[in-house]
Amino acid sequence: MDDSLVFPVDQARSTDVSPALTTALRHATHDLHREAERSGIVAHMLRGTITRGQYAGLLRNLLPAYQRIEQGLERHCDHPCLRALARPAVYRAAALQSDLAMLAGPDWAGTLPLMDAGRAYAERITHATEDAPALLVAHAYVRYLGDLNGGQVFQRRLAATLGLDDTALAFYRFEAIADLAAFRRAYREAIDAVCLDADATAAVLAEAQAAFRANIALSVALEA
Repeated sequence: MDDSLVFPVDQARSTDVSPALTTALRHATHDLHREAERSGIVAHMLRGTITRGQYAGLLRNLLPAYQRIEQGLERHCDHPCLRALARPAVYRAAALQSDLAMLAGPDWAGTLPLMDAGRAYAERITHATEDAPALLVAHAYVRYLGDLNGGQVFQRRLAATLGLDDTALAFYRFEAIADLAAFRRAYREAIDAVCLDADATAAVLAEAQAAFRANIALSVALEA
């Protein structure tokens, strides 16, 4: 499996001393990115050994994280670092809820547990929203560029492994985006256009690493 397919990996083209932010994020999260693909339930997804129940549990525990990111981006949509990232076309919470209803029925919220790891991931994003909104750049990078890239790999694997059709794979379908490749480039460019000083850049890179660790912890907990 090419490790560039699942979580966001951008092609470095700049030779500047200070790399583009997405390039810096890619470098800072490279080892965690590889670990994420080889750990827990994500590894089962890529190997084609995940069960329908495990997949539903993953979506259930990712949903609060997406809700917090999207609430944060909307709340701070006028923030200079976030203005270009608050794009409802890429938001995934509603699609996750649709898939959960298809996978586990209308009572999914009562039948699928929210694990401590899922709660901790969402709380991490809440703290970013409240204390340092610019850190939401890191969470948008990890989740949305990952979805726009590797999400398409997951869609094919899940369709083949679990026999799911499009009605249960809304998470990976961006129906409001006509040209996925163009949107992906534009979203990457929007992240690169964020103006941060050295300290703020270091904080965003550290937050992206923390986001990957939260994803890995959730993936491992779901496998157990």
